[in-house]
Amino acid sequence: MNKQNNNSNPKMNMPKFNMNWLYFIVLAILAFLFFTGGGGKSSVSVTTSYSEFKQMVLKGYAKEIVVNGNEKKLQMYVTPDHIRDVFKQGVNDTGTNPFVVVEYGSVDNLENFIEEARTAKKFTGKYSYENKDSSDLMNILVNVLPFVFLVGIWIFFMRRMGGGGAGGAGGVFSVGKSKAKMYEKGGEMNITFKDVAGQEGAKQEIQEIVDFLKNPAKYTDLGGKIPKGALLVGPPGTGKTLLAKAVAGEAGVPFFSMSGSDFVEMFVGVGASRVRDLFHQAKEKSPCIIFIDEIDAVGRARSKNPSMGGNDERENTLNALLTEMDGFGTNSGVIILAATNRADILDSALLRAGRFDRQIHVDLPDLNERKEVFKVHLRRVKIDETVDIDFLARQTPGFSGADIANVCNESALIAARHNSKTVGKQDFLDAVDRIIGGLEKKTKIMTVEEKRSIAIHEAGHATISWFTEFANPLVKVSIVPRGRALGAAWYLPEERQITTKDAMLDEICSLLGGRAAEDLFVGRISTGAMNDLERVTKTAYGMIAYAGMSTQLPNICFYNNTEYQFQRPYSETTAKVMDDEVLKLINEQYERAKEILKEHAEGHAQLAQLLIDREVIFAEDVERIFGKRPWVSRSEEVLEAQQRAQAEAMAEQRAKELEEEKEQQNKDKEDKQ
Repeated sequence: MNKQNNNSNPKMNMPKFNMNWLYFIVLAILAFLFFTGGGGKSSVSVTTSYSEFKQMVLKGYAKEIVVNGNEKKLQMYVTPDHIRDVFKQGVNDTGTNPFVVVEYGSVDNLENFIEEARTAKKFTGKYSYENKDSSDLMNILVNVLPFVFLVGIWIFFMRRMGGGGAGGAGGVFSVGKSKAKMYEKGGEMNITFKDVAGQEGAKQEIQEIVDFLKNPAKYTDLGGKIPKGALLVGPPGTGKTLLAKAVAGEAGVPFFSMSGSDFVEMFVGVGASRVRDLFHQAKEKSPCIIFIDEIDAVGRARSKNPSMGGNDERENTLNALLTEMDGFGTNSGVIILAATNRADILDSALLRAGRFDRQIHVDLPDLNERKEVFKVHLRRVKIDETVDIDFLARQTPGFSGADIANVCNESALIAARHNSKTVGKQDFLDAVDRIIGGLEKKTKIMTVEEKRSIAIHEAGHATISWFTEFANPLVKVSIVPRGRALGAAWYLPEERQITTKDAMLDEICSLLGGRAAEDLFVGRISTGAMNDLERVTKTAYGMIAYAGMSTQLPNICFYNNTEYQFQRPYSETTAKVMDDEVLKLINEQYERAKEILKEHAEGHAQLAQLLIDREVIFAEDVERIFGKRPWVSRSEEVLEAQQRAQAEAMAEQRAKELEEEKEQQNKDKEDKQ
């Protein structure tokens, strides 16, 4: 019976609360208070004739007279003792300052009358003029508009504080709501794992999470549980956010996306409130995925020293996040993905198992992965037959996925600038040079002496790299200014997983080749080697302090990454030994570079002169001067094989074109006959 009654009760459609009603009520209250003088009794006024006004003045009723010249009217304020005589009411009914309104004719007659009344001591009050327009509409506008303006500004800021600037029903009360963007269907992103090239290990771990959401029984039947969270860690531009978008596109479950900075707000407690609201929405939509980009904005390690002035609001937000991820509450079906390139500063409580069970490293792509990335980004680029993806991948060591995308885009822009129909190999090489070295500055004016000094410097680098075993193979040398550099040498580095001491010494010697060449063949040194010296010093200190490659300090690493560590982990004596070892190592390689340059001084001079004449020279030109390089690395073998194959392909293409032209000519002759 009760069940039937419950079902038969009609549902009441209650109107939704709208903040605009609150604004209207506040505005009405302000207007009422203004027009009623703050809620008290307003003063009464009556209109009378000029003759009655004169009699009232002569009887001593006037306290103050104010004349309005524009409207030919005056106001006579009545003394408190005679209010009842004039208005027939008491002060409680008329107010404390009632007045009489009188129309007058001549100002001169009025002033004469007032002067006579003052002489007879019948009027001793204030007499004044004011010229104003008492139009009711004007009075309302003048008095009300400032309040309307202030209320409008208040409404605007309340709506802005409510988030999004669109107002909405929440207004200021929605400031603690989550700003996460939700995708009901991941396909809205239009990105899948096919769009993520390379990063096979990272994709495999991420795909397991997606597979669990699609087929959970496969794992739960074996007693397994899906990880509660996965943290994507890696350098900028390696594809962490792209992987998250691919998860959204593949998973087919609700996907919440927001940045770590979205939790940060100027109001106390808002960050923690947004965390709770985010997880509340996620639990209602479970199974689902939460993605927090740049989580280091809110997950930075909490201060262990109160005197350091930690940010309590940020720490409260982090505490709320830790509790929601793994606290007494249940989060079944909610998986958290996060991305950062600063995992070393994250709080240890955030990284423990049970919160982020997996740390997925998304590193810079290696050679084979760069090939795959190039294939993805070259889909929409019109390339010609001269483009070799293997060669481009070798020309871009240390490039991230974002850098490679930039290379492809820049090459297309360069080809368009030259009015080309397709993008060729040289366009890609120019794009790589543009990104690494900066924009060419062919208009930069240099003296003959400066140009010669730069040529000798760059030829020194090329000569030393040619005659050192582990130096990277040379590709080209240029003395065309790029960015802040006046010259540059391009190499084809061989990617190594580990670096030996001999290889690092050869690198230092090659970097010092420019300064050594200036010292030997110019007779004075310049500031052109500043960048070389910076790299040399950093490498030398890395060898001594971190890699333990020192005779005085062997097998010792002083690397220390402890946060809030303001003290070096070694003594002043050790620091002195370290400095001496670095200086000794650099000086030895500098002398070695000088010896190599002295031994090949004639070839170096030819190379420098060729640079002065042509401004850009290639490895073939160096080989013509010095002969074959004594040591051939795997990179050079591959490069030579690629160049031979490319030359053969171009020759075959040219022969085919000549044959087609010959056939066309023969056909034209036959048609004429």
